Amino acid sequence: MHFWHGYCKEFGKVPKDFWSLLKRNTNNAIRITMDREIPNSERRKAKRNRILKIGGIAVAVVAAAIGFGSMMRASVAESDLIVGTADTGTIDVTVTGTGSVSPAFEEIITSPINSRIVEIYCRAGDSVKAGTPLLRLDLQSTENEVNQLSDQIAMKNHELDQQRVNSDTRLTDLAMQVKVKEMTLSRLEAELRNEKYLDSIGSGTGDRVRQAELAVSTGRLELEQMKQQLANEKRVAQASENVKHLDIDIARRNLGEKSRTLSDARVSSPRDATLTFINDQIGEKVTEGQKIAVIADLGHFRVDGEISDSYASKIGVGSQAIVRIGKERLKGVVSNLTPQSQNGVIKFTVRLEDDAHPRLRSGLKTDVYVACDVVDDAVRIPNGSFYTGPGTYSLFFLSQDGKKLEKHEVKLGNSNYEFVEVQSGIRPGDRVVLSDMSRFKDSSSLRVR
Repeated sequence: MHFWHGYCKEFGKVPKDFWSLLKRNTNNAIRITMDREIPNSERRKAKRNRILKIGGIAVAVVAAAIGFGSMMRASVAESDLIVGTADTGTIDVTVTGTGSVSPAFEEIITSPINSRIVEIYCRAGDSVKAGTPLLRLDLQSTENEVNQLSDQIAMKNHELDQQRVNSDTRLTDLAMQVKVKEMTLSRLEAELRNEKYLDSIGSGTGDRVRQAELAVSTGRLELEQMKQQLANEKRVAQASENVKHLDIDIARRNLGEKSRTLSDARVSSPRDATLTFINDQIGEKVTEGQKIAVIADLGHFRVDGEISDSYASKIGVGSQAIVRIGKERLKGVVSNLTPQSQNGVIKFTVRLEDDAHPRLRSGLKTDVYVACDVVDDAVRIPNGSFYTGPGTYSLFFLSQDGKKLEKHEVKLGNSNYEFVEVQSGIRPGDRVVLSDMSRFKDSSSLRVR
């Protein structure tokens, strides 16, 4: 302090490099104090105590964090566990597939003719009754064709009547000629008898008898020929008439087909249903066979399922099936099965017992379980999200006191939507964790808190 006062008295102000001088003096262990200088040994001791204190606190914090994390990893909340108890019973083995809910009935209405849309009577989503008009097509050309066919049939009927008259005339003429020839033959036979009589009494000659016999034989042949000609003409007339009838029948069938086409072109609903699609573009041209409307029964449903083709030999038409929608289980029967695999899957249809269940909605995705076998007296555990198919699993067992979980290797077999078959590693009465425990895959035991 004397140095400071003396310096200020002599120079009258604080030097500019005072603080730099003070810093250098501090680094050189020169300390300016008001009372006394602190020994270096005490300063080192105080510094060492501060470092030890801070280090101890840091170690304690790290140890606490590690201990807390270890405690959290080594334990699980009881409320997070789903535990199932193993028992013995029958398992209706099923294979699992996916499904989609579809209307039990769906019909696509196509255009019966090449035409264009003239009017729209209904909209998609409307409920329609059988016979309700949906839309109208341009029918002028089809109506003209129907009228032309009607005229052709009328003309063919007139031609048939004319042919019948002509045939009857020819047959009548031939029949009259036959009768005349029969009368002529009778006369010749009478002359023959007279010549034979005259020859017997010596008034005739043998030549006249032979001439009469020849005339009778010729007349008989001519009569037979005319009879055969009459029979042939009858057959020809009948055949010609049959051809005309067939021609008329063909024309009538064509007329009936065109009339039905004309009726179908006035597009209407074939039954009570809901209109799910309609081509409502007025003036748009449509071709024969093009889809113009779709109706469906949205009060009743079926399930269209898919399953791996590796299970093709295990399911068939008539197999019992369970459709799972959330927590709901709907019973059904496989009613249709595609014989060929496509992209590794086969498709089938399930007909539901309750096809009007309120949970059913068109397009809803479902799980489908199809029964394929029965296992009696099997050790089983409830099915859960842990199960992905037959194989070996690492499952946690709950201790008797409910305070600890121990991991064990088990072998599981087939399953259904309720139970999984145990092949080894689990005994009846064991309590097994069914919930997802993948986050504890590196732990062999856990504490239940």
